[in-house]
Amino acid sequence: MFAILAATTLLSVDPVADCESRLVSYAGWRETPDTVWRLDIPAQADGRLVYLGARHVRDAADPQFVDIEHAFRDAAPTVVFFEGPDRGVGADGPGTIETRGESGYARWLAAQSGARAVSLEPSPLDQFNVLGGRFPVDQIELFFVLREAARLRDREHLTPEALESAVATLLSRFAGMTEGTGMALPFSDLDGLRAAYSRHWSDGSDWRAAPSTWFDPGADDARTGGRFMAAINAASSEARDVHMYRLLARAARSGERVFAVVGRNHVPMQAEALRCALAVDQVADPLPPP
Repeated sequence: MFAILAATTLLSVDPVADCESRLVSYAGWRETPDTVWRLDIPAQADGRLVYLGARHVRDAADPQFVDIEHAFRDAAPTVVFFEGPDRGVGADGPGTIETRGESGYARWLAAQSGARAVSLEPSPLDQFNVLGGRFPVDQIELFFVLREAARLRDREHLTPEALESAVATLLSRFAGMTEGTGMALPFSDLDGLRAAYSRHWSDGSDWRAAPSTWFDPGADDARTGGRFMAAINAASSEARDVHMYRLLARAARSGERVFAVVGRNHVPMQAEALRCALAVDQVADPLPPP
């Protein structure tokens, strides 16, 4: 009997770590009519997590932003977590949505209420290091650069010239980020980017036209022509899910009223782990669900 109690105690020392095995992989995952896109979970010490999965749209008239605002008011959060880097806010709510999407709107709501706003993202260097054990570094750098280029082209509507300027700045920032770390990036300017791109896509295509369909973690690289982009995106998303889960679970368990908005697929990937970690009367079960 004592041995059973001792084992239970050990499993419960860090429920966040114990429940991490319940995170879901993107491999083979498919949306169903029962997929959960939002969570509202009470936690210990009067903590609470309200977690919304949103579509990446910038139409202020989209009803999802009414839903986000209502959920925010109900949650009365002490801390707001958002996806992506902090790109600031606009002059008002609609202006923020139209320039910064749901991530910016979460920051804008936080600013209006006085809640802290915190990014859910691991540092770029941490992301490079996590992926470095699974993919060649030139593929990893191409993934991050081309994904951001596609975002700037499709969401910010940059001209080809403005896109080149923005990506050149990004490459310079990457070089500065890795300086002194022992990590040698394979290219640091536009000429190097073009050369790296042409080694993997020798069909004469332009890196500035890389399709956004390449950057879906559930995509088939052979079908989209992305070669390795979806595979890296899936690995990156899963590493980010771990980081997000830990931040959200620890904040809610500490008594914070947590409100978070992310791209919708992150929520079902983390849902079971979060329910496990935040269970008020829980004895942590480290085994994944059947």
